[in-house]
Amino acid sequence: MTWQTLANQLFPGGHDIAEHDNFLSGSGQVDGQTVAVIGTTEHVPIGIEIALAQAQAILQIVQRHPGRPILILVDTQGQRLRHRDEMLGINSYMAHLGKCVDLARRRGHAVIGLVYDQALSGGFITSGLIASACYALPQATIRVMGLPAMARITKVPEERLTELARDNPVFAPGPENYLRMGGLHAIWADDLANRLAGALASADPADGRMALGQDRGGRLLAQPVAEAVRTGGHVRPA
Repeated sequence: MTWQTLANQLFPGGHDIAEHDNFLSGSGQVDGQTVAVIGTTEHVPIGIEIALAQAQAILQIVQRHPGRPILILVDTQGQRLRHRDEMLGINSYMAHLGKCVDLARRRGHAVIGLVYDQALSGGFITSGLIASACYALPQATIRVMGLPAMARITKVPEERLTELARDNPVFAPGPENYLRMGGLHAIWADDLANRLAGALASADPADGRMALGQDRGGRLLAQPVAEAVRTGGHVRPA
């Protein structure tokens, strides 16, 4: 789905979202409410320019429109793998973007992520995945790393990783597996405007992803380990 088609379905009441060098920004009207929108398109890798553009847009929203909900539209192949970006400290730029999203959440902005095409690695972590809640369309492609690349890095045969992916969602791509792990709150298959309105109404600044992953059977130890760290207790085997 193109971002233009998506925007029209999300905001039947109208929007002024524009694209510049694969960076999306603007606002839309849903359920009588103005929603600020930032995002990416064309599977663009997140380099220092887009990371800064997104961070600047979020800070401007916090400053100029206190409390306005923010929707992050995600379509990225991950962080840009270039020597220039690495030498300039792309990790710091992406950390800055993540901090800006966190600031908006702490200042009372409901921040919703929506993966409408691709979502890979660090480009996803510091955008949709760090939002108050993240959702995806059924056809979205979500993964941390492709299994062939994972096999090269871990030295575990790809055939073995494929076997593990059948039962363990951590190894497997796709929105259904991220839903099971709690990374996604839901998959939106229809009526996107009402889905967005409902997500904004139920947005919670508290991070409940670990609890979701435990309840759905996709991440059984994250919540117990975090609780043990907070309380100084012990982790009970799943």
